[in-house]
This record gives sequence, C-alpha cells and structure tokens, in this order.
Amino acid sequence: MPPESALVGLRTLVVDDEPLARRKLTARLRRDPDIAMVDECESGAEAVAEIRASRPHLVFLDVQMPDCDGFDVLELLGSDQRPVIVFVTQHDDYALRAFEAGALDYLVKPFTDARFRRALERAKRRLAHHMEGRPRAADPLVVKSARQVAFVNIADIDWIEAANYYSCLHVGKDTHLLRRSLAALEQELQSGSFCRIHRSTIVNVDRIRGIERTDDGEYDVVLTTRVRLRLSRRFRKSLQDRLGLRRD
Repeated sequence: MPPESALVGLRTLVVDDEPLARRKLTARLRRDPDIAMVDECESGAEAVAEIRASRPHLVFLDVQMPDCDGFDVLELLGSDQRPVIVFVTQHDDYALRAFEAGALDYLVKPFTDARFRRALERAKRRLAHHMEGRPRAADPLVVKSARQVAFVNIADIDWIEAANYYSCLHVGKDTHLLRRSLAALEQELQSGSFCRIHRSTIVNVDRIRGIERTDDGEYDVVLTTRVRLRLSRRFRKSLQDRLGLRRD
C-alpha cells in the first residue's frame, strides 16, 4: 500500500435515491481515516452537478434511479476528470456494462463489511498512484461467463488469439472469452509486454521460451508452458527486435 500521506483528505460522494442506503454507506466511509469528506446526493441529476462543482475523488453510485441512472451520470460527465466510480446496486445484471463504462468495482446489495473494504482499498490504491504522479499497474481485463464477472490480470496472460469479434485469453490452463477484438487489444497492450506474432495471435513476451524453425522452413514461438504458436513472416522482424535477436 502506498504511503498513508498520499491518501489524506479524500473527498467522497454517495449517490442513491434511498435514504437508508445512503446513510449506511456514509457511515462505513466515515470510519476510514483517509476519508475527509462524505457528501450525499439522492438523484443522478444532482450527482452530475455536485461532481462538477466539488470534484470528489471517489463516487459510490447507484445504478437504478428514477430520473437519471448511474450510466446516464457517467455519460453526462464524459471522461474528463471523472472520479473513481464504484457502482452500488441490488441487481447483478449490469456488472459487465458497468465495467465497460469504466467503473472500478461493482457492489451488489446487501454486501458485507469485508466486501466493502475490498472495494474501498482498490479505490484508494488507484487514487494513491494518481496523486503521487506514478504510473499505476494496468487495470485487469473484465470478462463475463455464466453470468459472472471475473478479473484477469494482464501480466498473467500467456497469449491471446482472435475469435471472430472476440478475443480468447489463455491464462495457464484457463481460457477466457473477452468481448473485444484482437486489434483493439493490441492497441491497449502495445506499450506493455505483448507482441503480435500472427494476424490472429498476440503473445506475452515474458512467456516466450524460444523460437524454433519447423520442418517446413517456418518458425514457431515456444512458450514456457510448452505451447507452440506459429510466427508469421509479417511479424517476425518485430518480434526478433523485441527479443534482441539477430535477424537472418
């Protein structure tokens, strides 16, 4: 955890149309020594005005509200100086949409104190890195299967393959189907440890064990997991450069 001084004075906003829900969440927040101010809003429209005026660091935002729901709030705010958002709701149906909209976490009522603390600690870690001006670790990718949302740490991914308009993430023995194209992922991961080796394949360079010539004169990329992936001629030069290898 970053130094405590980086977190002193956090401004927090609770947005919910139910007074009891607001009071319970506010009480939890006021127990934390890093929280300097907790304000409340009972509607989405009020929240947009308050966020623009007071610039809170962290917002706990209800999804379903009569006049303007949580997604409307994010759309009206845009991406400029948006606070860290944690959605709070009685419904789990909106989880994937919430993460795609940029939410950090998604709390389903009723939630335990332990679950709330995990969400708050995640928010504080992100805010601490931002306040100290340090680059933070890449956010995990959010994938959904069987009506559940899972987080996949980018550093844990071995390789990624195209699956039409989806991407299949290979993480050890597990696979996850992400609703994002390979081209979009390549743009997102290009400054990290990933490299395109084929029109349908991206690999984590840290997982490469070696490059081997095949009987047909082509090359395979061999991962530490023993998985073999074809290296196309189009991407051979860029991979060799990334690995510091002398080209043929």
